[in-house]
Amino acid sequence: MRVMLVPNHSRPDALDAARELDAWLDGQGVGVCWAPGARARIGEAPDASSCDLVVSLGGDGTLLRAAHLVGYSEVPILGLSFGHLGFLTGGSSEEVVRSVADALAGEMLASRRATLRVEVESEDATGAPAREEHFALNDLALTRGGLGDLIEFDVSVSGNHIDRLRGDGFVVATATGSTGYALSAGGPIVTPAFTGCVCVPIAPHTILARAFLTAPSDVVEIEVSPERPVERIAYVDGRPIAAGAAVERVRVSRGPGDVVLLDSRSSSFYDSVSRVFYGEAGRR
Repeated sequence: MRVMLVPNHSRPDALDAARELDAWLDGQGVGVCWAPGARARIGEAPDASSCDLVVSLGGDGTLLRAAHLVGYSEVPILGLSFGHLGFLTGGSSEEVVRSVADALAGEMLASRRATLRVEVESEDATGAPAREEHFALNDLALTRGGLGDLIEFDVSVSGNHIDRLRGDGFVVATATGSTGYALSAGGPIVTPAFTGCVCVPIAPHTILARAFLTAPSDVVEIEVSPERPVERIAYVDGRPIAAGAAVERVRVSRGPGDVVLLDSRSSSFYDSVSRVFYGEAGRR
């Protein structure tokens, strides 16, 4: 059995808890590997697909980093909350060893979260074509690159043209990502049971454009208009991709594997929504 630890290296309490876990797991005869810090410039993360469990010690950002290490392999992730929001994390930072022991014993609830496969076509500075493929748990965002002109683009779903839009960009999110950039752009909060895409225009230059949902099998395509070649940047889960290239086209489909999150709580998604986004807990 092997466990990967993914701590937030900027939080001493998370690092102390990871060291405590390392010692306890070693005493149980469980192999342990550590992921490097998010800003590490040397070394590579171990192969998460060879692990039986990945433990994230931090906030939702640390759990998102753990998800990118796991990718489509469906290795379970236990998020122990040492952050401020804790919407995705499912374990208590006060009972670290017990939470991991329960996870290894199969005594936690498992929530499957749909992922995205993002295919990006671009041109580099010399005009040569390039293609990249990326994993996403939350979203793909195509935005204008600065304070200049609006970006113009066509949106299609499974070959059906939706519209040509002008605005600050477009977000394609999972249900998990619906509470991130998509929500800020005016999209809905969506239950994790939904496995399609949440599509949200960012500040569209029209009152007619609205957010919409797709089926799990649909493919969303965003193609930048050649008539307005302004600077544009693509982001996957908040990180820029295709650096130094002009993004021409993005295709987003459901990923071939889910992210499996473990949770010690029996509370529902809607309890979390009430607590985090409506402040209901503070009024009781």
